[in-house]
Amino acid sequence: MEEIGHTLVIALGGNAITPPGLQGTIPEQFQATRETCEHIVNLIERGHRVILTHGNGPQVGNVLRRVERARDEIYPLPLDICVADTEGGMGYMIQQCMENALRRRRIKKSIITVITQMIVDSKDPAFQKPTTPIGPFLGVEEAEARRREAGWQIVEDAGRGYRRVVPSPRPLRIVEIHAIRALVEDGCIVIACGGGGIPVVSDESGDLQGVEGVIDKDLATALLATDLGTKTMIISTGTEKVALNFKKPDQVLIDELKVADARDYLARGHFPAGSMGPKIEAAIQFLEKGGEEVIITTPASLSRALDGKTGTRILP
Repeated sequence: MEEIGHTLVIALGGNAITPPGLQGTIPEQFQATRETCEHIVNLIERGHRVILTHGNGPQVGNVLRRVERARDEIYPLPLDICVADTEGGMGYMIQQCMENALRRRRIKKSIITVITQMIVDSKDPAFQKPTTPIGPFLGVEEAEARRREAGWQIVEDAGRGYRRVVPSPRPLRIVEIHAIRALVEDGCIVIACGGGGIPVVSDESGDLQGVEGVIDKDLATALLATDLGTKTMIISTGTEKVALNFKKPDQVLIDELKVADARDYLARGHFPAGSMGPKIEAAIQFLEKGGEEVIITTPASLSRALDGKTGTRILP
């Protein structure tokens, strides 16, 4: 099929793989991923080239819970290994669902997951102040028990419950960017920067080493889109449009935002750090470094949003 559309870097939010209200079992994740991949294949069928990233908050949180419960019987896994494990497992799931969806429509495309390392600064202040939620939502009693017994740092997350928080350093450089670029140029559908990528630091000799932390997948996606020189970045999330005063009586849905207004609303607290905030910050970063548009919407609304019929579009 001739490429006639745009190159799109699409960040899949947690709801694209683990919808709210479900346990998040593997069969449930596969079902949600199959549905999401159908929406993405709609874009491919229209001639767009896609590069995918994805979140892994619920998944890596559950891996950590397994590690803690098995600590007395088997060696623990550090957080960077947990992130790598989820990159591989979730990449496999997306690859399989995408391959099946493409085959049914008789579209021939190669799909590959790149286990991605992300250079961060060992002196990033995030290591001193964990802020990124991972794992499932907890009730107040369970959250307090885990704070007391396991030493977790817990925060209330946007009115949805309590979650563990871990350091989230800013991504500086994608180690595998040359391989990703070559695969994209060869026509592959690339899944990269899963969960934001594995945070690593570089020593004086250039050797890499993993560190305890997770990277915001939207900021990682903005860096990837910038490095690849794409014009459009799409952030898939649980709401069809961005809102001011989210879930309040005076909520206002937004069709279009300029960067200056987005920055102003962000500073005024309209976009919380645990939910829409990083998405808006990533959009600003991408547009300030040469991107032309960011679209935020649900997986089911991707095609309509690209046509300007829904979603929130953020422009320079």
